[in-house]
Amino acid sequence: MTTNHTPVPRTSSRPRKGGWESQWVGLLFVLPFMIGLTVLFIGPILAVPIMSLYNWVLPRAPEWIGLGNYARMGTDREVLHSVWVTVLFVVMLVPTNIILALGLALLLNVKAKALGFFRMALFSPVVVPLVAWALVWRFVLQPDFGLVNVLLGKLGIQGPNWLFEAPWALIAVVVCLVIEHVGMNMLIFLGALQNVPAEVHEAAKIDGANSSQTFFKVTLPLMSPTVFLTVIVTLIGALKSFAPIYVLTGGSDATSVLMVQMWKQGFKYFDFGYASGLSWLIFLVMLTLTWMQWQLRKRWVFYES
Repeated sequence: MTTNHTPVPRTSSRPRKGGWESQWVGLLFVLPFMIGLTVLFIGPILAVPIMSLYNWVLPRAPEWIGLGNYARMGTDREVLHSVWVTVLFVVMLVPTNIILALGLALLLNVKAKALGFFRMALFSPVVVPLVAWALVWRFVLQPDFGLVNVLLGKLGIQGPNWLFEAPWALIAVVVCLVIEHVGMNMLIFLGALQNVPAEVHEAAKIDGANSSQTFFKVTLPLMSPTVFLTVIVTLIGALKSFAPIYVLTGGSDATSVLMVQMWKQGFKYFDFGYASGLSWLIFLVMLTLTWMQWQLRKRWVFYES
């Protein structure tokens, strides 16, 4: 017995959706975001290298000078001073932050009472707005009535002008930023420490390794990808620090890093062409340092070898 099946026509395309399910409605919702992203983010990024080729000091019209702004940086004492201050700032901030965060993570990676309280206390500055944090430190470090100098005065010590006197101003900024950010790096290192297999530590003990050898030859190499990432992120964060430095010291000469110098040229002297050149210089410095670390990763990152 045979049966005849009537062929069912197949539709070649999906039915079109209308109303709120239309793709045009979706595009309409994301349109304000795309306009804002283009005007406020992508547009300025593309405009900066072009503006750096002009001598543009308000209210005068822009004048083409080619690489003149970059040549000017090589002889500008203010910029050369800012480069030196930036190097000191990064050298003081990044190693201090990384070493302190790693030490705190090791201390908190044990079984003890009130461990949650200490972790929360060390992490709590991270959630405080950076400007508010800097304002508190500005009052604490005031030369006349600040808490630090008042306490030093009770000990018979005359405290320095922490916010404007070199080298104390730069040290004060570094201490303020380290305390504010060390909790985040500590938390990242703590997670990496807890991911190191216990069997590896037990094998090291069986082989006769002491605590120091276990840390430097077993634990630290296994944590090296996390350390590598944290160093890069902290370095980039240090190079683009501006708000806390400006709030604390007003961008004084003692703390005039490249970001502060760029702000001075752009919004104090209204030299937008030169400020654009400085911003491009900062970007190239960040890119070069990140590239160098990336090239060196095979030497000190465990999983890359």
